[in-house]
Amino acid sequence: MAKTTQQRRVEDRLWELIEPLIPSRPAPRGPGGRPRIDDRAALEGILFVLDTGCRWRDLPEQLGCGSGHTAWRRLREWQNAGVWDRLHQLVLDELSDIDELDWTRGCIDAVSVRSKGGELTGRSPTDRGKAGSKYHVLCDANGLPLHVMLSAANTHDSMLFEPLLDTNPTVRGHHGRAGRPRCRPDKLHADKGYDYRRCRRYLTRRGIKVRIARRGIEDKSRLGRVRWVVERTISWLLRFKRLGLRYDRTERTTLALLTLACTVISVRRLIKIELCDQV
Repeated sequence: MAKTTQQRRVEDRLWELIEPLIPSRPAPRGPGGRPRIDDRAALEGILFVLDTGCRWRDLPEQLGCGSGHTAWRRLREWQNAGVWDRLHQLVLDELSDIDELDWTRGCIDAVSVRSKGGELTGRSPTDRGKAGSKYHVLCDANGLPLHVMLSAANTHDSMLFEPLLDTNPTVRGHHGRAGRPRCRPDKLHADKGYDYRRCRRYLTRRGIKVRIARRGIEDKSRLGRVRWVVERTISWLLRFKRLGLRYDRTERTTLALLTLACTVISVRRLIKIELCDQV
């Protein structure tokens, strides 16, 4: 039973990418103590919690992933070591190698979710003042998540416009193609929530064509014919039940889960493309 679940959640391709990134631990000194849970089994437990939304302490023992505390501790341990960010960038590099990333345009948007409290939590103006957080998402023309950030629900979407683009990971070019790594799209599509001069000036300074809907001028459906990809990306993220309602109180844990969710979405696309090439 545990083997079937592990094969379903931790794809071999995902494990192939993450295994070299996991820091090695020194051998235990002397006998005694419980044996350390296998890293792949711990990853299975992390993905189970992310996917189902169950509490860490409710992680089923029959999965063979150890306790929920073990999975949570390994998540934080790898976050401190920078594993999740490096894994996400590695997957984006792999997608770029097969020419699957489309830099001709990018899309940006944000979504509010309810929160149980903790860091970066605020009163949501769209949910009767209930406590919540906001996910800010940047994706390419295909809807693949490039970068994600976290803020309180009462933070305006445009306040993380520049930080989201400034910290977007640099992705290497297509395999065998000359040129520097990329971190910015040719043009950026955004809704009226980003219709501010500083946002437009920022894009102009960075050489990105401005495609931001103008308040009181453009109909919302005009750019929506292009921006629907980021709405779909957000829906993919919220399918992970641990993110649909924010349970984790610390910014670090929530960001780790957000980055892992983006990685899983991208790995699934990578696997699909590689399987199609084999046919």
